[in-house]
Amino acid sequence: MTAPAAALQKALFQALDADGSLSAALGGAKLFDHAPENIPFPYVTFGRTSVYDWVTGRENDAEQLFTLHFWSKSEARKEMLDVMDMVSARLQDAALALDEHHRVNLRLEFTEVRYDEDLSACHGLLRFRAVTEENA
Repeated sequence: MTAPAAALQKALFQALDADGSLSAALGGAKLFDHAPENIPFPYVTFGRTSVYDWVTGRENDAEQLFTLHFWSKSEARKEMLDVMDMVSARLQDAALALDEHHRVNLRLEFTEVRYDEDLSACHGLLRFRAVTEENA
């Protein structure tokens, strides 16, 4: 059986990689688990994931909190905000293939954009809450 978090991350990558307008905005398919060295900006990385099992004996549900990190060298926040809006809109109604689970709910919980002086980069965060349940 595939862990719900692994299945969700795989499905999210597939949904976002299939979005041509997102790839165009990023200058290619630049969604990573961990960014490779010397990758040109902008790009997106998959961040922290927290999983809360709701196993009740009859149901095998899970609540997941996951964060997507957005990175840009532009000091203007517009590039970052535009890409973040694209991702949020794409995931809102995306049909996600989750192996032995299905999506019950996926919603944006938190958005943040800031300029990091130490890295000389704009850093954005989107935190989502997903609820999945095991297929019957």
